[in-house]
Amino acid sequence: MPVPNIRVLKSLSDTDIEAVSQLLPQLSRSAIFDRNRLEAIIEHDATELIVASIDDEIVGMATLVTFPLPTGLRGHVEDVVVDADHRGSGIARLLLETMTKAARERGLRTLDLTTRPSRESALRVYESMGFERRETNALRYTTAEAPR
Repeated sequence: MPVPNIRVLKSLSDTDIEAVSQLLPQLSRSAIFDRNRLEAIIEHDATELIVASIDDEIVGMATLVTFPLPTGLRGHVEDVVVDADHRGSGIARLLLETMTKAARERGLRTLDLTTRPSRESALRVYESMGFERRETNALRYTTAEAPR
């Protein structure tokens, strides 16, 4: 298998849009593709859409979010997904290596992520890369007005 090219997506081609629209349902059954939201991620200073491409086709992606807090500069990993046909080939690891390197270079105090307990293979990858389980309660407030 060719080595994937890992890069921050800076603009959207029609091919990129199609690939992301195919990846989102593999991430979550409730995920709804929204081109405007994707463009907002790319344009926003606090977010980076990092993609893995093989032969110029996106086969994996993850979002890195960075933000300042009174306790220091923090980061969060969101929406890590690799196309089903390419899972197990190290693409998620490459995406995470890119994000952890960016976190170190930027002086982030922490880089957090969450995942469902049922995603056992993802947990193994995350832990093998130095992410540690924390004793915490994950809570979520959803507003009625929030776009899905």
